[in-house]
Amino acid sequence: MNLGLAGRVALITGGARGIGLAHARALGHEGAVIILNDVDEQAAEAAVGGLRADGIQVGFRPGDATVPDVVEDTVAGVLSEHGRLDILVNNAGIGVKPAALVQEMPFDAWQRMLHVHLDSTFLWSRAAVAPMRENGFGRIINTSSMNFTGGGRPGVAHYSAAKAGIVGLTRTMAKEVGPLGITVNAIAPGYVATELIAQFSADMMRRLQSQNPMGRLCQPEEVAALVAFLCSGHAGFINGELICMDGGRRDFYWG
Repeated sequence: MNLGLAGRVALITGGARGIGLAHARALGHEGAVIILNDVDEQAAEAAVGGLRADGIQVGFRPGDATVPDVVEDTVAGVLSEHGRLDILVNNAGIGVKPAALVQEMPFDAWQRMLHVHLDSTFLWSRAAVAPMRENGFGRIINTSSMNFTGGGRPGVAHYSAAKAGIVGLTRTMAKEVGPLGITVNAIAPGYVATELIAQFSADMMRRLQSQNPMGRLCQPEEVAALVAFLCSGHAGFINGELICMDGGRRDFYWG
């Protein structure tokens, strides 16, 4: 299927590795111009080199995805260089540590989790609306989690709350900007086979796979394929949705 992304300009936060890099590769192979934002400049340089070796047109704009000035300057730079912004994939995030029950969780840990996940999604989405409105086309993809769709699990209330907030933001924005030709959707992956997950013990990996009806972990390329479709013209009437990619494990609980 031709997704019609040739010439589209896509900005991906947290795009230097893992799922974000898979997004970049999937969109780039469909002809989109890729702009990566990441705080890890060394990883981003390696990612850019690999993508260019694959024939993908890609650039890198460093900076902390949670800083308003970084967000505004990055979007302004993309517009100055490319004249447009068609796609935003809000992928930047951090892991669930430190994990703690609500009554034991430090407030700064709570604040940081919401800041990195929810605040950054708000900042980038807000900045992207004006250029997308000008073109009459836009795709914003936000990243939620199975930890929200599965009802949450003890010890990660900060993470579950941040991911729930992203869904609320997604559904509200979808109503606000849908008339402008912009769709806003969210994805909720389960455990995805990335470098972060690879650090788990062999026993934990076996447990995670056995708990899933599919008997395996999700692959980054599978998530990226969904995102590429949502960014295409074929998905123009999909708006305000939360799409789960958890292999069917909606009642997830890892005790």
